[in-house]
Amino acid sequence: MKETRIYLLRHAETATPHVFHGAESDVELGTRGIEQAEAAAEYLSCKGVTRTCSSAMRRALQTAEPISRSCNTSVEVIPLLHERKVGPLSGTCNQKKEGIWPDTLMEWKKGNIKYAPEGSESLACMQDRVFPVWNSLLQRHSGETIVVVCHGMVIKVLLLGILPGWDVSRWDEFGPVPNIGITEMVFSEQQYKVIELNKVPS
Repeated sequence: MKETRIYLLRHAETATPHVFHGAESDVELGTRGIEQAEAAAEYLSCKGVTRTCSSAMRRALQTAEPISRSCNTSVEVIPLLHERKVGPLSGTCNQKKEGIWPDTLMEWKKGNIKYAPEGSESLACMQDRVFPVWNSLLQRHSGETIVVVCHGMVIKVLLLGILPGWDVSRWDEFGPVPNIGITEMVFSEQQYKVIELNKVPS
């Protein structure tokens, strides 16, 4: 079976990068984010990309659009790749070391993946939403070279679930997913091989 090459990346920086933007916030890219999206487009332009896919959220679409132009593809919109619903965290500072998010993450790392504060999405719900969509995407575009633009939480949950040797207990070890961090993978014979993890084009 011919291998499928995947460039999975987080959207570029938003106009307000220091607050939580979940599925509730359809924020645009900021000036720096627009520059980052162009840098990602230039980096990917010579990779033989045959398909560009994106979450339906504005920040992902604005990142995917210059990539699709540079790679001469259209943008396939996949709404279920939207960011996690964060409920009461939406619009609050994302730098706090105590509070709802650290408590949520602690529960997840202990194995309580169904835990979620009221109005937000649990890890288990994210897995149920994202994994079927991801598997369908790979089936539809088997043998292609695809770019998938989505969101930091989606990417982390996905990679911790599909990469051999990783799981949610190693969340901190995996580290953050930076804006326009690109993970290049090859999928073949039902196995993933990571070529590069979270590369940020300059």
